[in-house]
Amino acid sequence: MSEDATTWTRQQVTELKGPAVLEFGTEWCGYCRVLAPTLESLLQQFPDVQHFTVEDGPGQPLGRSFGVKLWPTLVFLKDGQPLSQVARPDRRQALEGLQQISSPAMASNTAE
Repeated sequence: MSEDATTWTRQQVTELKGPAVLEFGTEWCGYCRVLAPTLESLLQQFPDVQHFTVEDGPGQPLGRSFGVKLWPTLVFLKDGQPLSQVARPDRRQALEGLQQISSPAMASNTAE
């Protein structure tokens, strides 16, 4: 299950503990709608990963702080520090990002 982080500051993101993914996008974005079921399915394989959604748009400070230009953009974090970021990811790219931030036991239990 995801949590809305639209009003968060960059400082709040840096205070996160453990693995997390920020998903930047909008309700009306077609690419975001296509990614949603794939990401939801993948996240079920990584119960240790926190998922935060950010309703992004022009001038939104959190998106700007991560240089978001296309939706959806996924930012993969470990203890509040970004390890990787990908715009308009396919299933493989989303899986790789989740594996990168997840605990080794979780990452090794997933199949492509």
